Amino acid sequence: MIQVRDILRKHRAVLSALGFVLAIALIFWAVNSPAVVGVSASQRKLPIYSVGREDKVVALSFDAAWGNEDTQTLIDILDGYGVHATFFVVGDWVDRYPESVAAIAEAGNEVMSHSMHHAHFSKLSSEEIIRDLSACNDKIAAVTGVSPSLFRCPYGEYDDHVIQAVHDAGMTAIQWDVDSLDWKGLSAQEIRSRVLKNVRPGSIVLFHNAAEHTPEALPGIIESLINDGYTIVPVSELLLDGDYTIDHTGRQCAA
Repeated sequence: MIQVRDILRKHRAVLSALGFVLAIALIFWAVNSPAVVGVSASQRKLPIYSVGREDKVVALSFDAAWGNEDTQTLIDILDGYGVHATFFVVGDWVDRYPESVAAIAEAGNEVMSHSMHHAHFSKLSSEEIIRDLSACNDKIAAVTGVSPSLFRCPYGEYDDHVIQAVHDAGMTAIQWDVDSLDWKGLSAQEIRSRVLKNVRPGSIVLFHNAAEHTPEALPGIIESLINDGYTIVPVSELLLDGDYTIDHTGRQCAA
């Protein structure tokens, strides 16, 4: 009898160990299953990274938060090619350089919000975010006569409550799917190669107004895009009209 009990105990121990391993395997599968990950991602609140368009249309965008060394040069380059871009500007930057904000708008480019003080929005409450957006919008509207409808999160940082607060403020959050990395001091050729290698119909390209080699890189990028059949438009003109969804990559798709 003792031997029988010992054998049963050993079998129970083995079965228990097997059950534990199986449970761990099931948990691992559930967490990493594409179907489960897809459902989780689809429930997140996302900004628009790109737009699902079949025609060859692309938007160029510039973030302006600190310096102002090259803003007029960028405006002149865009104007020389007859194209318009979107400048996401910080309210503090508007205070320092109102003449540049006016010049951006007068040349036909969009001036949109990049927050009032370039704070980390995930650390702010929803009420603080909405107040920040309102203050920046007022600064921009006072110079351009147009209140922004689009917003880019400082540092590209966001979470669900940030995106919801932006929506509650009546604005649309815009990210990017092509990063020039011009702020890293890349050469003009490196910037150009990065952009042209990654761009596709519906892309939103990120530049900065005070990056060292962006003015040198921009003409070649514009020329290559135009020669490849692309039309360059401000972000608001890239977006889809009517109802839409945003997939797990942040791509805006027709509903």
